[in-house]
Amino acid sequence: MDSAWSSYGKIDEAEQARLDARRKTRRRITIIVLSSIVLVAIIVAAVVGTAASRGGDSSSNGGAAPTVSDSIRTACKATLYPDSCYTSLYAMVTNSTSVNPQELAKLSVQVAITELSKVSDRVSLLESQGKLDNVSALALQDCITLMDLAMDHLNDTLNSTQLTALEAADDLRTWLSAAGTCQDTCLVGLQNSSHSLQTQMSQYTQNSTQFISNSLALVTTISNIASSIKMRRRLMSSTSDHEDGIPLDPHPRWLSAADRKLLQKPASKIIPDIVVAQDGSGKYKTINAALNAVPSKSKKRTIIYVKKGVYKEKVMVQSNKWNVMMIGDGMGATVVTGSLNFVDGTPTFQSATFVVFGKGFIARDMGFRNTAGAIKHQAVALLAHSDQSVFYRCRMEAYQDTLYTHSLRQFYRQCDILGTVDFIFGNAAVVLQDCNILARLPLLGQENTLTAQGRFDPNQNTGTTIQNCNIAAAENLKGTQTYLGRPWKVYSTTIFMESWLGSLVNPSGWLPWVGNTAPNTIFYAEYQNLGPGSPTKNRVKWKGLKLWLSASQASKFTVNSFIGGGKWIYSAGVPYKGGL
Repeated sequence: MDSAWSSYGKIDEAEQARLDARRKTRRRITIIVLSSIVLVAIIVAAVVGTAASRGGDSSSNGGAAPTVSDSIRTACKATLYPDSCYTSLYAMVTNSTSVNPQELAKLSVQVAITELSKVSDRVSLLESQGKLDNVSALALQDCITLMDLAMDHLNDTLNSTQLTALEAADDLRTWLSAAGTCQDTCLVGLQNSSHSLQTQMSQYTQNSTQFISNSLALVTTISNIASSIKMRRRLMSSTSDHEDGIPLDPHPRWLSAADRKLLQKPASKIIPDIVVAQDGSGKYKTINAALNAVPSKSKKRTIIYVKKGVYKEKVMVQSNKWNVMMIGDGMGATVVTGSLNFVDGTPTFQSATFVVFGKGFIARDMGFRNTAGAIKHQAVALLAHSDQSVFYRCRMEAYQDTLYTHSLRQFYRQCDILGTVDFIFGNAAVVLQDCNILARLPLLGQENTLTAQGRFDPNQNTGTTIQNCNIAAAENLKGTQTYLGRPWKVYSTTIFMESWLGSLVNPSGWLPWVGNTAPNTIFYAEYQNLGPGSPTKNRVKWKGLKLWLSASQASKFTVNSFIGGGKWIYSAGVPYKGGL
């Protein structure tokens, strides 16, 4: 098999066995049936501890410290790393007389921030010493960027826990999932560096990896407590495509009314804040120059109109550039292009032609292209790490690793995505709807895989939904085998629903990452698809592949339920089948 297929983190048998065993020992600890018992016990333990300590009856319960200790141990049973959870949290509350789940979650995030700060300092010191080969140095640069992003997400989480944590659970899980993904991406990117550096970074990040995972598990526990004792209800959408024959607004309602109107207007009728034009008719000739003029952390929408043309530049929407809307003259008219790639020495994370870190980003009527070609292996056209981001009527074109949906919440509507190997990959909570997903001709001997989802922690709220899309060949594939996806990580989560699957799809449907099977912990699903590639009779026989979902199970992966939680999305904002 081509070496490019193994350039990400493999799932070896030992790791899979270890994770399976760990999962089985805590199996179902946070889900419906047993979760109610365990999670209510957490609350009871905390309440009893509080009441006893306030009563001052240390003779009956052995004093306040043992009660707090028991409460922490009970809470930490929901985590993947209960020992580090208990040790780190108990050290924070040695002088406390009571704790509750929300306080423990907040303390856990504080512990993660402290540890990640140490990791960042160590990584910066390594980078400053300048003793690394070029590959290692570039990978370490990625780590510095990713650690900064992870720290931002942890700080967002910590600040939000000052609010009602139960109401903010979806946001908190999203940010903690992203923080963990950033650190994992750093380690994956080091796999082509020296063995000594890999070992060193693995040691550096061991504690922070566990602490972030623990925080995520505790927040997930809080969310499950809320639903199990009816403190909080998550409503499932049953909104249909049409209401009284009138199509619903085809955009998520985290967009303001003004944003939705802007998305519907032709570019010629929009009054932008900034105009980019290669012919000099705008204020700027490059997109990066326009982005430099965007106010930092602005809560006001900044509209950048990019006139037609091919823009040969690596564009970076920095993490402090919030609420940018970029509008072009069409996915084939306004095109951003580049050719950075893995073979020529650029790490996958740095190869993207267009990179978005700033939250609330919207792109409309634009194309993003990496022209490196199949022979250069990993070469990303678009990398999105932007919470509550939207890509509408856009085109992403490359070969291997075209669209990197790295993390956070993302929505793609009426887009064209072209590629070969793993060309929609990442660990975001993402819905692609009404898109054309088009397979191209790969290198000789390669097989096409449309998706490679990267969920690695059972408590992450991430996954890829492909709904009402068209799966087809972009060209004559000359007998190339094409699959819906392969599991990049042990909890990979992907569903194809209500889509047209063309004849290019291999009857087995899915491809293992390594070996002949997939981890039992994945969640892959197909639901009410049509087309010659949709029959499931000959699909792979994986425990994690679900071919007979109920309507309620499938609805969990629609826009409202999957990326619509919390306060930032209120009701159905895209046309999708309500009956399912």
